[in-house]
Amino acid sequence: MRHERVVLVNQDSFYHSLSDEKLQKVHEYNFDHPDAFNTELLLSCMEKLKLGQEVSIPSYDFKSHKSTEAACKVNPSDVIILEGILVLHDPRVRDLMNMKIFVDTDSDIRLARRIQRDTIERGRDIQDVLDQYDRFVKPSFDEFILPSKKFADIIIPRGGDNDVAIDLIVQHIHTKLGQHDLCKIYANLCVITSTFQIRGMHTLIRDVRTTKHDFVFYADRLIRLVVEHGLGHLPFSEKQITTPTGCQKMLSTFLVEQDDNRYTDALHQVFSLVHMRCSVSVVCKFRLEKISSF
Repeated sequence: MRHERVVLVNQDSFYHSLSDEKLQKVHEYNFDHPDAFNTELLLSCMEKLKLGQEVSIPSYDFKSHKSTEAACKVNPSDVIILEGILVLHDPRVRDLMNMKIFVDTDSDIRLARRIQRDTIERGRDIQDVLDQYDRFVKPSFDEFILPSKKFADIIIPRGGDNDVAIDLIVQHIHTKLGQHDLCKIYANLCVITSTFQIRGMHTLIRDVRTTKHDFVFYADRLIRLVVEHGLGHLPFSEKQITTPTGCQKMLSTFLVEQDDNRYTDALHQVFSLVHMRCSVSVVCKFRLEKISSF
C-alpha cells in the first residue's frame, strides 16, 4: 500500500486493566475470553476512525496487566486494519468491517509463536505459558475463535507465508480505494480521474482571492473537460470526407436518442463548446446511460 495511509489497531490494546484482587490470581484469569476486552471502547474508537475523527488508543502493559496513562493518538486513514484473536466474535464489531479475514495457522505453529512471544516479550516462564495454553488458550480457541471463522469473507491458510492470498487482498483493497463513493450508489456514474491539472483548477475556482476573469476561465475549462469525457460514452461512427479545399478530414457521427431538433441543437452547442468538428445523426434506439463527473 504505497500511496495510501494505513493504520493498525490491535485488539490487545483494549484489554481490561486488572484490579489488585485479580492480579493476585492472574494465573487463573482467562485473557482469551471475550469478556477480557473492553469491547465498548473498541467500538467507540473504530466508529470514530470510520467517521474521520482522531482517537486515543489505550496502551496496555502486559507485565503489569494494566492500561498505562500514555495513550496512543491515531489519525483516520485510508485503510484501517483491526487485528486480534476475537475481532470476528462480536457482531457489532463485524458490522464495522468492509472485509473480514481469518488467518488459519497450524496449532503447533500457534503454540510455538505464543511461547516465543510470552517468554521473550512478556517475561513469562515457559511452564506458566504451557499451563495457560492448556487451561485457557486452547479451550477458548475451540469455543470462541474457531467458530468465528464462518463469518470471514476470506480465509488465509498458512498465514503470512501465503504470498498469493496477501497479494490478492492488497489488489482488492486498491480497487476499492480507487472506486469513488458515488460510484457505489450510482452505477451509471463515471468519475473523471483526478490529475494535477484538475486539482489545480479546482483550487483556483474555490479560492476567494481568484479574480472574476480567472474564475470564469478555469470554470469554463473544467466544464470542457467534463463534456469531452462525456462525449466519449456516446456511440459514434467515423467518416472520412473531402472539404471544398480538397483536404481529407475524419469526422465522428454521434448518435442521439430521439428524432427531435432540440436534441440535435443541444449537441451542436456541446460540440461548439469543445471546438470539435463533427456531424450529428439521429437514431431512436439509443439511450445514454453514462454520466460524467469529477
